[in-house]
Amino acid sequence: MSGRQRIIATIELGRTYQLGSTEVVALRDVNMVVYPGQFIAVVGRSGSGKTTLLNLIAGLDTATSGTVLFEEQDLSQMSEKELTEIRRHNIVFLFKSFGLLPLLSAFENVELPLRISGASSKHREERAWEALEMVGLTHRASHRPYELSGGEQQRVAIARATIARPSLILADEPTGELDSTNARSIFGLFEEMVRTHGISVVAATHDSTLLALADEVREIRDGTMVDAEEQTLRFRS
Repeated sequence: MSGRQRIIATIELGRTYQLGSTEVVALRDVNMVVYPGQFIAVVGRSGSGKTTLLNLIAGLDTATSGTVLFEEQDLSQMSEKELTEIRRHNIVFLFKSFGLLPLLSAFENVELPLRISGASSKHREERAWEALEMVGLTHRASHRPYELSGGEQQRVAIARATIARPSLILADEPTGELDSTNARSIFGLFEEMVRTHGISVVAATHDSTLLALADEVREIRDGTMVDAEEQTLRFRS
């Protein structure tokens, strides 16, 4: 893939936190590349640094050392306004808690990002129906979150994440609140989005049964990224 343009590149990326007099190393010298139309699963034990990595890629946190490049631009050199624009249009964060607004219908939750960005009602409606159709929930468009199952709520969250047609979705334990059937369905949806729509997905997960659906598996151990090829082969063997 060396000839393809990179969406994300992390270079010797590190993050440490100061807790009183103790320095905690969350990430150390992490190198990773994300290309267009790629599905990467990031695995690791709780506290290994998976969420920290996603936060740094999204520009929600600042690296202590190293660099995050988005389309070859250094995130650390961008203003908060520029980072907000990237998170609004290019890099979308998907949380395991779904993050749906309880008083809005599924349709209204999905169209919300475009409403915030000032898109016309016609444009919002077209995109919202397209996104709901992609996740198979047009028939549930008028239902509020409490009327939906956990799997359906996560599908609505995915539809909302894709409505702006981002380059990259970062998903932090997106199946953590779901049973195994719904979890596999959500990962299958990611796989389809990558293949059909060319959206790249980086998903942090602890569920090893889902890893066969990813193009590449990366493991973080104690803040350090393990060799990519070695891990992809090991998790699929």
